Order: sequence, then structure tokens, then C-alpha cells
Amino acid sequence: MKYILGKKIGMLQVFDVTGKVFPATVIHCEPNKVIYEKTDNNNVVVGFDSIESKKNNKAKQGIFKKHNCETNYNVLYEIEKNGNLKAGSEINVSQFKPGEYVDVQGLTKGRGFTGAIKRWNFKIGPLSHGAGWPHRYQGSIAMGRGGSQAQRVKKGQKMSGHYGHEKVTIQNLLVLFVNNEDHTITIMGAVPGPNGSVVSIKNSAKNKKSIVAPVLITQQNLEAVKTANEKLSDKEALHKINEVIDKAESAQQKNQPASEKKDK
Repeated sequence: MKYILGKKIGMLQVFDVTGKVFPATVIHCEPNKVIYEKTDNNNVVVGFDSIESKKNNKAKQGIFKKHNCETNYNVLYEIEKNGNLKAGSEINVSQFKPGEYVDVQGLTKGRGFTGAIKRWNFKIGPLSHGAGWPHRYQGSIAMGRGGSQAQRVKKGQKMSGHYGHEKVTIQNLLVLFVNNEDHTITIMGAVPGPNGSVVSIKNSAKNKKSIVAPVLITQQNLEAVKTANEKLSDKEALHKINEVIDKAESAQQKNQPASEKKDK
């Protein structure tokens, strides 16, 4: 199983060489370091988001000292052991390839104590003159017409309360671009959590297939696209863009596993 922790940087629009726009989220995945291996199961504990030792609490400092880890990390997370992961090894974004589908998990934005209108999308009350104050009230919570029926509030009743800060997993998101130098991964669509929050990325549990990802305009092929659009005619420019697409697709097919090539 492929697995890595990262920090959500934010959303942006990316364009492919044909001019199509994609909503995307950029996640910075600093290399995760394996701190130690669990003895009771086949899992390992990885560290993410390196910080100074004095900024950690005593419990975490003791863990890093016990396992002779010089660098302290803000986040410790237990994952399933994959391949030859041992104490001291690193996990980076190079394991993911454009065209793969991944699942992203994170904590949604916390909104504190929220009224029922915002929390459950209830309809507001009348706003006309003489309506009084029931504009954003949640309404009656009675269960019946009296007697024993109305002596309690039923379990699961939609009312005001804590909203947000829940663990949410978004499945089947397409990997658009992987930058091994900057340790970033660009994923199509939105992922849970505010900017700067920690998210986990793993290969999709339901969609095991991969496709040829759109060829994004990056620093590597930007000059070729600009030259094609400015100096050549429309027909020749389209031909130049198609050449860029073919080269990128052939490069991606070479990086695909042997089992996927046989299926095709």
C-alpha cells in the first residue's frame, strides 16, 4: 500500500497544453521518516513535519530519544508496513505517478457551536413584517401529542451543536502532477481541511486502475507551447501541441507497471 502524510497548501487552477482547466489541490509532502517498527503487529510508526526538540512535549521527546532519532517530528502516525520499510527509511512522493487514483483523508474545518440552519441546511422562517423572531429558529422538537411520547428528545434529533472538525475521506481523486524536487503532489479536486492542515494520501481502495493523466503546462514544456502559439500558424501550432502530448504520454507509459501494460 502506498501511503504518505502531507500538508495542504491550497487550491488553484491548472491548465493542460490544450487549454482545458482543472481545479486542483497542491499538497506538500515532506519525506516521512520511519521512526520504529511495531512488535505486536505488522505496522510502522512514521514521523512528519520536523520541528525543534524543545517545541515537542516530553512524551514525544522520549520516543525519539528511545529510538535514536536525531530529528523531532510534530506528527506521529501508524501505517501498514509496505515492502522493506525499516527504522530510518524515508517515504517520499516519488511512489505516486500521474494518472493514479488516490484517497485523501483529513479533518474538515472546525466551525464551533453552530445553529441548525447552517449545520443541517434547514429552511429559514418568514422574513415579512410581523413574523416576529423565528427567522433562524430550528423549530419544534416534540415527539408526539403528549403523555410519555413527549417526555424526551429522540436520539439523533437534528439540533444546534458542534459542526465540523470531523475525519473525512475523499475517494478516487486523480493525481495530475508529482514534483519530486519540491516534494509536492497536485491532485484534481478538493480535499478536506483548511490550508496548512495535515492530510494523508494513499492509493485508492476501490479504483485500482490508472489512466493517462492530462499533460499540464509546466516549466518543462511551457516554452514549447509558447513558441508554438506565437511563431507558428494555427494548424502548425496544434500539431506542435500534439507532439508535446504524445511525448508526455509515451514517457508516462514507460513508467507504468508491467501488469498494466499487459492489460492494455
